[in-house]
Amino acid sequence: MSEIQKKYQIGVRKFGLINWIGTYNLYVKEVYRFFNVWIQTLFSPLISSLLFLSVLSLAIGNERGDVLGFPFISFLAPGLIAMSIIQQSFAHSSSSFMIGKIQGIIIDTLLAPLSAAEVTLAITLAAVTRSIIITIISILVFSLIIELHIYSILYIFIFAFLGSFILGSLGIIAGLWAEKFDHMATVTNFIITPLSFLSGVFYSVDRLPGFFKSISQINPFFYMIDGFRYGFLGTSDGSINFGIVYLTILSIIMWFISYYLFKIGYKIKS
Repeated sequence: MSEIQKKYQIGVRKFGLINWIGTYNLYVKEVYRFFNVWIQTLFSPLISSLLFLSVLSLAIGNERGDVLGFPFISFLAPGLIAMSIIQQSFAHSSSSFMIGKIQGIIIDTLLAPLSAAEVTLAITLAAVTRSIIITIISILVFSLIIELHIYSILYIFIFAFLGSFILGSLGIIAGLWAEKFDHMATVTNFIITPLSFLSGVFYSVDRLPGFFKSISQINPFFYMIDGFRYGFLGTSDGSINFGIVYLTILSIIMWFISYYLFKIGYKIKS
């Protein structure tokens, strides 16, 4: 075999085990994608959280007693930030595939010299980046409005990362499955939103009836929000260590499912 034939063998990777440059460039492309519409992707979630905070503080803030030993507003704020993380990380990765499929530009990703693992990891990490930026912005703005306690930045980052990684992977799965935006709305309305509201964003899960309290113990959104809130208040409804282990295992499972579906070309290859 000549040197030219060896150099241009079809199907043989020229980048080693991992195409670091290609993965990084796809990640940067995804980051630029949400920065190009920053009002919608970064500013809009903050406005929604502030509206929730304003309405609830005006409606019941003064009448509601302390929750977990803290004023209701101090309890509520971390939950609202965590809910934004959940929604925005899912929105990023799912829209990446939905727009690509509808506009036909997903072919650029399929033809790139990137493996399924590299593509799904780059897009998921971009969703995590978007969520981390939203977290930082929200903390800075909220701290100007209310007394925002911060117990541990490490726990805030851990649960923000795990939560956004899981939802970013779920977004890829949903984006591959959905054939139109109505399908995506189904996932949001019947999975993301109900699990968010049953996870203790607006209340302590100890107040739930027995059946719903039992459901919350297996709800990953509960551990995302409860652990994230622990980083602010230093107290929680559930076990923080169990939450970290549970979410870590779930993040690996969800990413592997997204990787496998993309690898087999689920609903994107004829």
